[in-house]
Amino acid sequence: MPHLWVRSEQRANEERVGLTPQGAAKLLAAGFAITVEQSAQRSLPIADYAALGCTIAPEFSWVDAPNDAIIFGLKELPEDGTPLRHRHIMFGHAYKGQPAGQALLQRFKAGGGTLLDLEYLTDADGRRVAAFGYWAGYAGAAVSLMCWLAQQKGNVAGPVKTYPSANHLLMALQQDLMALGTKRPTALIIGALGRVGSGAADLCQAMGVATTRWDMAETASGGPFPEVLAHDIFLNCILARPGTPVFVPANAKAMPRQLSVIGDIACDPDSDFSPIKVYDRTTTWDQPALRVHDQPVLDVTAIDNLPSMLPAESSVDFAEQLLPHLLTLETDADGVWGRAQDWFARAVA
Repeated sequence: MPHLWVRSEQRANEERVGLTPQGAAKLLAAGFAITVEQSAQRSLPIADYAALGCTIAPEFSWVDAPNDAIIFGLKELPEDGTPLRHRHIMFGHAYKGQPAGQALLQRFKAGGGTLLDLEYLTDADGRRVAAFGYWAGYAGAAVSLMCWLAQQKGNVAGPVKTYPSANHLLMALQQDLMALGTKRPTALIIGALGRVGSGAADLCQAMGVATTRWDMAETASGGPFPEVLAHDIFLNCILARPGTPVFVPANAKAMPRQLSVIGDIACDPDSDFSPIKVYDRTTTWDQPALRVHDQPVLDVTAIDNLPSMLPAESSVDFAEQLLPHLLTLETDADGVWGRAQDWFARAVA
C-alpha cells in the first residue's frame, strides 16, 4: 500500500492542507502508511494526526523521504533547482508554458520523479474531481470588494489576512460597507456556473452587491465585451485555455469605463491564454491590489492562494472531495491518476 507523506507548506500565508485527520484515519484503516510533517503554520493541529497513529516528521524533511513515498502538498516547492526523485501530488502550474513551470518540469526530468498535478485530476469527462474553487471565488470576491472599498476612500487596498471562518470575513466586510451608507458597487462574474463563480456570487449576494452572472453562453461570441467595462467590479472565474476570449484588452485601461476593480480569481497572468491583458504579474497578501491606471483608477487583484484566507473551511472541503481518489492511488492506473500521469508524460516529452 502507498506511503503518503504530507509535507509542510513553505509559502508564507499558506495554512491549508489537503488531508484532514479524519481523512488520514480512513487511509490508515485502508492500510496506507501516513507521514505528516510538523508545520508552524498549518491550520489543523499536528496532535490530531499523531493521535491517530500517523508518523510525525520534522518540517521540510520530505527531501529525505524513502523513494517510494508519495509527497503530498498544495503549493509550490522551493525554487532551488534540485532534481526531484519522488512522485509529488501538488498544484504544479506547469502545463501552460509558465516559465517557473518549465523549470519545475526540468527538475522532475533530472531526478526521475513524477508530478501528479491536482489541477489535472479529472474524471472520464474531463471534469476536475477536487478543487478549491468555491472558496477561491468567495475569497477573491471579498478581496475585490476590499479593493473597491479602499478606492472609495482614495486609497489602494492594504494587506489581507486569514479569517477563522467565513462569518468572520462577512462581518468585517459588512462593517466597512455600512460606513458608506447605501452605496454599493455592481459586479460582473464570468464563469458564474462553475465552482469559482458560485463562491464569488455567494459572497456578492451576502454583501448586497448587484451581480450580473455570465457563463459560456454569454461569452460564445468571442468578444469584445463592453459590458465588462460597465460594471464597477469584474470577476474572472474561468481558467485560461487555448481559445479563451479576451475579456479585458490592453487598451481598456484608457477607455471610458465604470470598471475600477478586476478580480482575476483564476490568476494566470503569465499564460499566453490569459483573458485579462492589463497586467502581467500576480499580487500578494501584503499588496493585494496592483494599480494599472490612475485616471480613471483601475486596480487588479490576483492572489494565487486565495482559499488560504479561509484555511479551515477550504481544507476540509477540498480534502473531502479528494479523499475517495487518494484511496485508489495505486489501483486506478487507467482512471484519475493514470490521466494525471499522462498529462505529465506529455509535458516532459
